[in-house]
Amino acid sequence: MYGKTETLQLLDREGISYELYEHAAVFTAAQAIAAHIPHGEFGAKNLFLRDDKHRAYYLVVLPDQKRVSLREIQERLGARRLSFASDRDLASMLGLIPGSVTPLGALNDVEHRVGIVIDQEIVDAGRVAVHPCENTATVLLATNDLIELLTRHGSKVRVTAL
Repeated sequence: MYGKTETLQLLDREGISYELYEHAAVFTAAQAIAAHIPHGEFGAKNLFLRDDKHRAYYLVVLPDQKRVSLREIQERLGARRLSFASDRDLASMLGLIPGSVTPLGALNDVEHRVGIVIDQEIVDAGRVAVHPCENTATVLLATNDLIELLTRHGSKVRVTAL
């Protein structure tokens, strides 16, 4: 199971450059902005979603200031009706708790059930700031490094304009 320590060790082992910022726990993108975590312009919010049949799960990564409705995401993905997945599913599939949601949590998805959807704006920015599986730290890394890492570890990553 990847927590903060294991995630940082993996980034080091795989030679992925990152900047680490330790801070008080933040549970929302708004709290992260208010905490003045460095490089807030690269901040991301993460939505853990499921379809109405509980068959498809998605972790959607957006710029933290972007507003997109679930209906718009559903249409872009060609998915069934979407809603937020439960805290229980978050814990069992990604090993995360609310407030710590991050695309790096996909490293804990051993069954590869959760599709990772990254908004094109995050890719265009070149870097992204995300939690390393705990909300008391933020890592800034190249978006392409994040995508390649997740793909190497078996995650299905999709980049799309949301």
